[in-house]
Formats: sequence, structure tokens, C-alpha cells
Amino acid sequence: MTSDEMAARLPDLERAAGGGLLHRRALLAGGALATGALALPSTAAVAGAVGPAQPESMRTPGAPFRGYGQPSRFEAEVARGILKPYGDLSPGAGISMTPLQNLSGTITPNGLFFNRSHNGVPDIDPAAHQILIHGLVERPLKFSMDALMRYPMVSQICFIECSGNSFFNSNLFPEPMQMPVGMIHGLVSAAEWTGIPLATLLDEAGVKPGAGWILAEGADAAGMSRSIPIDKALDDAMIALYQNGERIRPEQGYPVRLMLPGYEGNMSVKWLRRIKLTAQPTHTKDETSKYTDLMPDGKSRQFTYPMDVKSVITRPATGLAMQGPGFYEVSGLAWTGHGRIATVEISADGGASWAEAALSEPNLPHALVRFSLPWQWEGGPVVLMSRATDEKGNVQPTRANWSAQYAAGHLYHCNAIQSWSIAADGEIKNVYV
Repeated sequence: MTSDEMAARLPDLERAAGGGLLHRRALLAGGALATGALALPSTAAVAGAVGPAQPESMRTPGAPFRGYGQPSRFEAEVARGILKPYGDLSPGAGISMTPLQNLSGTITPNGLFFNRSHNGVPDIDPAAHQILIHGLVERPLKFSMDALMRYPMVSQICFIECSGNSFFNSNLFPEPMQMPVGMIHGLVSAAEWTGIPLATLLDEAGVKPGAGWILAEGADAAGMSRSIPIDKALDDAMIALYQNGERIRPEQGYPVRLMLPGYEGNMSVKWLRRIKLTAQPTHTKDETSKYTDLMPDGKSRQFTYPMDVKSVITRPATGLAMQGPGFYEVSGLAWTGHGRIATVEISADGGASWAEAALSEPNLPHALVRFSLPWQWEGGPVVLMSRATDEKGNVQPTRANWSAQYAAGHLYHCNAIQSWSIAADGEIKNVYV
């Protein structure tokens, strides 16, 4: 279709909001895309022959088998971004962030799952590792890894998000940072986790009356430990042994980790070695000096566990390039620690108007859901934004409204709306709106 033909057809397309956003029906069979009414970017046009009749790959035997599959060498640039705030003074303290801009779907490959470590990744021999359950229980118990492997297991798809995720979009920085979307929001990932319900093991130990909390402690050099309400422990908490079908990797807590769906990631303690039942929270160093929310009056909120409703457009976004005017799919991820995502809306005019996006299935509680919406970019400046609402009615706030809740420099639990500006030349920037 020529540009003139495209322009002639554009009035027939169902616009859902300003800036060229189309109704999500345009992506369905029989819609505008299926009938050829939408024009792809000019660089997507195919010109000339497709190449030799028989490429080299058809004339040369391929590589032999290998014991563990690896990505194509042409995907070598798809890797986590690493930040080490203390440099060589503490090389094991820092973060590696999922490259959201390079991924699709809702499940994160194990090798690209984000990692937050406070003092490095321990090398733990599973044959020597045990989990102790003690405190306010009838029968203190120890479980070896071999013993845990004999229990019936369950699986659940859920996300983990570091409570410090999106700190580059928080009020910590007066000017927006220009970096790939994965370096801004990449401390969230999702997987299928398989293991034993914690309630099963607590039932064996026998929970005494008066037990209101558990203390979970890891076997890393930081001695990571967090207090967790007993109601959560008896609800959907899991002793996780597998991630996406294979044993959990060392940086994700091998040989065993705690999994608390929807709660801030630091609470899903890795390298789990001890669970102590207590009457009150323990107020460990990791929940007093860190992982609290500083208020404008100088006070701090503590125990703000669930991750709030959130979304981010991953394509188009910083770290990617526009390929000229034409049809695009606006796509991204949404999640909430309060259950399921109900709706995601997209704006292409800086929030002046909104269109409802399509959500991927299955839309599970405490899992990532991918949203998408067709968009006909006509080549002018736009500002793309997404806004999620969850089933409890929580709505993702603007950056200004989020910042007003906290003291200057606060970085935890940032779920503010992310805005991407696209210039006429196709340059994509992070902007504050």
C-alpha cells in the first residue's frame, strides 16, 4: 500500500484516543491490520530478492549437540545491566537488571532474571544444607534438601519485584535519566515457581497459639532476614526449589528460597536456612535501616509489604529506535501485589486521552500480564504513557502524586506512571510528566 493509499484509509480506522492510538480490535482477525489497512514502517518493506536459493546454512552441517542449550550468538547483546554501587570495595553488592526491552511474553528466562545481592552469591552444597523451623512451634524440625524433595509440590507463576525497582523514575533524581527501559524498571521478573507450601511444613511443626509472625533468614554473608506475618506464611507462601522447570540457580537462592507472591522481593528470602515463629516482628537490620518508606514529616512507614499496581511500556521505549512513521504495536507489562490486573490504559498525548489496551491470557494473580494496543504513528512528537488498575480498584498514580506521598529522595515502592517522549526524528526519551 502506498502512502497516499494509507492516508486515504486512515479515516476509516477506529481511533480510541489521541496521538494515533487505535482500538484494540484492530489487532483481531478481520480487523484493520488483517485487511491491510495499516501501513508498516517504511523500513519493513521487502524489496528485491530474498537472497540465494540455498544459503550457506543449507549447505553446511550444523553444530553438534551440547548438554545445556544456549542463546544464538547473534543475541549476545541481550544481557542484564549490572550496577555495583560500591565498586570493587564490595563487588557482590548490587543489582543486575532484566533487559525488558529485549523480551516478549510474560515469563523471564532464568539467565535474564534480575538479581539483587547484598553481599554476593554463596556457593552452597545442597547435601549439607538444612532448613530449621523453630520458635513458637510444638516440634522444632530440620529438613534436608533430600527430605524436601520427597514432598508433594505445587507450582505457581508469579513475579518478584525489588521494592527499589524504578528508583530511576522516583523523586531521587531531579532530571530524568536516559537509559534503556530495563535499566530503569528491570528489577522485576516472573517465573513458574515449584515447591512446597510453607503451610505444610508449619503444620508438621505445629504452630503454637500466640505465633503472629515468622522470621525468615538466609544463609548468605549478609545474613538477610525479614519478619513476615503468619497469615501470609499460612496462605500462599512457598518453599521454592524449582524455577521455570529447573532447579533454582545460585543467584536466585539455590538450593532453596522462600517465595511470597505479591510481596516486595527482599522478603522472598534466598538461600533459606531458618524460619522462627515469633509473637511480634523481629525488627531486623534489613527492615529498619532499609526497606522502610520515609514520609514528608520525617517519620517512616514500616511493613508495607505488597507491591502496588504498576505498568510500563517496553516497546517503544528508551533503548529502542523508531523505524519511521507507520503502524506499531505499543506493548508492555503490568503487575500488582494485590491480585490481578483489571485494565491497562495507554495515552499517546501525555495523558490528555486514554485508550484501553488488550491484556494477554492467562491473567493470573501476582503475575505479569502483557498489554498491547495498535498505534498509527504519523511522525509527529508524542508522549506515550500507560496506567494500570487492579481488581481491588488501585490505580497507578502520576509521578507527581506518587512523589507527594514521600520525602525527597525516597526510592522504595515507586509505581509512578512512566512517560516516554518520541520526537519527530524517532528519538525516544525518558521524560517527567
